[in-house]
Amino acid sequence: MTLPDALDRAIALLKPDQRPAEPSAPDGYLDLLGTAGTPRSTGLTQDLMLTGVVPEIYERWWRPALGRIAKGALGPGMRDEHRIARLLLGLGTGDGVLDVACGPGNFTREFATLVGDEGLAVGIDASATMLARGVRDTPGGQVAFIRGEAVELPFRDGSFDAVCCFAALHLFAHPWLALDHMTRVLTPGGRIALFTSCRVRSAPLRVMNALAGAQTGMRVFARDEVTAALRERDFVDVHQRVAGLTQFVGGRLGR
Repeated sequence: MTLPDALDRAIALLKPDQRPAEPSAPDGYLDLLGTAGTPRSTGLTQDLMLTGVVPEIYERWWRPALGRIAKGALGPGMRDEHRIARLLLGLGTGDGVLDVACGPGNFTREFATLVGDEGLAVGIDASATMLARGVRDTPGGQVAFIRGEAVELPFRDGSFDAVCCFAALHLFAHPWLALDHMTRVLTPGGRIALFTSCRVRSAPLRVMNALAGAQTGMRVFARDEVTAALRERDFVDVHQRVAGLTQFVGGRLGR
């Protein structure tokens, strides 16, 4: 079976022990998890992501609605999120970019247009239903979709010029391990863009913080927790924008 060029090039970036002897993608994405490999869920939100319903409404209804609640009425909309991701990643022609927990690929597709045919956009997610929707919505195989473990990325060190993880870090059982791997797969000077939860100090929002974590399995990061974690991993030019119960964070790997 001949694989799309983008997927073929993405497979070349896998660590040797992760690379299938005879790669195939009958559903349009490379499956590194198989039937028994779905990571343990951290709660209701992640459970819903693995269903067949949410991928159908994710890009148009689910993600914008939840984002609006979390970011507040005056917070950035989805179009602004795309703009923020572009600014934080600074993608150019020929770059390689990894979209961690890519869902149906709404950001990954845009990254592919920015890096062009000379570059490579890879989306990795644990949900087969999300990836199936991503494949269906992505023309011409311009994105390489891989079903794999986002917390322990299967790629070789220094494989990508940029890594994006929007609306997922707070759902991981081991977010700092995930961040270690995102750092590991970046080239020196590589950029990272994160959109995740943020604990705030005002009394009404503190109640929402507590409810979010208790009911959904979502971790709520302290205001300086993620920026400090990036600096501990040698990121420089670290930027943060807080919006409601969320934060956008970016930085450049200084080593």
